[in-house]
Amino acid sequence: QVQLVESGGGLVQPGGSLRLACAASGTSRILVMGWYRQAPGKERELVAAITSGGSTNYADSVKGRFTISRDNAKNTLYLQMNSLKPEDAAVYYCNADAWTVGSKRGDYWGQGTLVAVSS
Repeated sequence: QVQLVESGGGLVQPGGSLRLACAASGTSRILVMGWYRQAPGKERELVAAITSGGSTNYADSVKGRFTISRDNAKNTLYLQMNSLKPEDAAVYYCNADAWTVGSKRGDYWGQGTLVAVSS
């Protein structure tokens, strides 16, 4: 079983920055990793994703403000969030398309980390 553990959420003022991290364990290979978010009363949406080769894609709403990256050696995913807006407030989830150590491929989710943006 692949486990994903997020960290780095918190309360920040509008215009501020946060860096989220997601550490993966129990995996022999991770293909695509991504960050999703879900605000109260809204559906979960893709924020950004990155392949094992480093190709990225972003939601239009975060382009130019957020940067996704990954350290393949550490099986860790990051999301640098700058110029945060109140509408960025949500629970952020890490996702991975990954192979377990036992060679079973699956889609895995972290438990989520809360990002609050308020003055």
